[in-house]
Amino acid sequence: MIYKLLLNFLEIIAKNVWGKVGKSGEFVVTLNPNIFKSVKMRFLGNIEAKADSKGRVFLPAVFRKEIQQAEEVRLVMRKDVFEDCLVLFPESVWNQRLDALRQRLSEWNAVHQRIYRQYVSGVEIVALDANGRFLIPKRYMQMAGINQDVMFIGMGDTIEIWSREKTAVPFVEPADFRSQLEQLMG
Repeated sequence: MIYKLLLNFLEIIAKNVWGKVGKSGEFVVTLNPNIFKSVKMRFLGNIEAKADSKGRVFLPAVFRKEIQQAEEVRLVMRKDVFEDCLVLFPESVWNQRLDALRQRLSEWNAVHQRIYRQYVSGVEIVALDANGRFLIPKRYMQMAGINQDVMFIGMGDTIEIWSREKTAVPFVEPADFRSQLEQLMG
């Protein structure tokens, strides 16, 4: 097992390290700059959509494009911890957040185990079909109060799905927004 892991590691290094003999006879090693390339997704804006009678909805094209460029295959959906909306995580973002949560929680603490269990058990793996649609299960639609009209809100590395009837909920009043932002950033 260890032998196989070591061979895989050496194969990756061999493909991504370049060597050449320099002018004075020394061997110069250069790393392929793309080996550590990280694709940063930025989901921005809000887009209205409609779910069909089965709960299928098209992921907006602008968000699909970001996911495709990042070569993400699956998404993870869960009810937001704080708001009555759903959150779509690209699988890599979900894994990063899950790792960060796990680092803060002890496996030997009963309360921590309950928190972790509740957080991970409330998820659904989502794959887009060939048309860019995915299914929002009925229980998730009920949790978020979604009928058919939805609003997708890009939140940087995640996407929120709100009932269009609740579109005022996730936002601050414009006058308050200005003063709160000024206080926060000023």
